[in-house]
Amino acid sequence: MVSSEDDLVTRYLNSRHVLFFCCFLASLFVFSKFLGMLFMESLHDPINNYILVIPLISLFFLYLKRNEIFTANEYALWSGSGIIIVGLALYAAGLYQNNDVTQLNDLSMIIFSIVIMWIGGFTFFYGVSALKHALFPALFLLLAIPIPSVLLEKAILLLQEGSADVAHVLFKVVDVPVLRQGFVFKLSRLSIEVAKQCSGIHSAIALVITGIIAGKLFLVTGWKRWILVLVAVPIAIFKNGLRIATLTLLGNYVDERILGSSLHRDGGIPFFLLGVAFLTVVLWLLRKTEAATGPLTDMRRPTMAPEMGDRKCV
Repeated sequence: MVSSEDDLVTRYLNSRHVLFFCCFLASLFVFSKFLGMLFMESLHDPINNYILVIPLISLFFLYLKRNEIFTANEYALWSGSGIIIVGLALYAAGLYQNNDVTQLNDLSMIIFSIVIMWIGGFTFFYGVSALKHALFPALFLLLAIPIPSVLLEKAILLLQEGSADVAHVLFKVVDVPVLRQGFVFKLSRLSIEVAKQCSGIHSAIALVITGIIAGKLFLVTGWKRWILVLVAVPIAIFKNGLRIATLTLLGNYVDERILGSSLHRDGGIPFFLLGVAFLTVVLWLLRKTEAATGPLTDMRRPTMAPEMGDRKCV
């Protein structure tokens, strides 16, 4: 027979869940305009299409640690309220900066403030200790913030330059005559340009997020998790450079129409899988160096979506 004390604890915890859930639903209503804009942005912008899965992954990690998070909970009125106030201040600043939020940069600030308020609300109802246990899913939720255009342009330029450099090296390795002028490569039968849409930004973001998830699931040491995430960037650059070189050689020596075919538009899938394979090898090597810590109870295999794409663009 369940004791009356256990019944009291269960009712107390359930009431806490109900209160938090009601406040969360209220926030969805209050911020529906901006959350709707974020939803539409993620549907129509290929660069931001990963945003929709971020909350689901955060909930998944929250569920994995539910036993640690939702035990000995207590209201943290001051800490929670403080975080909420910070979020409100950021929200007000975002609105003051542009009363009619239409630019991606403005939406990034607004979504950031909303996520901070959600974290503050969680802290308010469940306590600082619960937030410590839920820190990873809480911080992972920050990935739902659209990347500001200034940072996005710099990332695209980095990937463009890196991919072009890798492709140039590969051309030299296979002894293909090529003249390079910046992002333009002139071969014997055609010229191609590594344009912005050929930077591989979509799959690069997917690989980084995959590295974050895999590191959390399969690695114990913090700095090794960081290595896995950071190494995803050069892997993304290498596999994209390999993709550019492969398509260019096929277009130059087999059929120029390949550069306008579905192989060009949808051919990123096998190269993305190749990037995942490289990342898996790095993960395996890092796992080999881990001390024996027993089996990880929260191991899962994450998957992410790959990228999309006279002078030709590859």
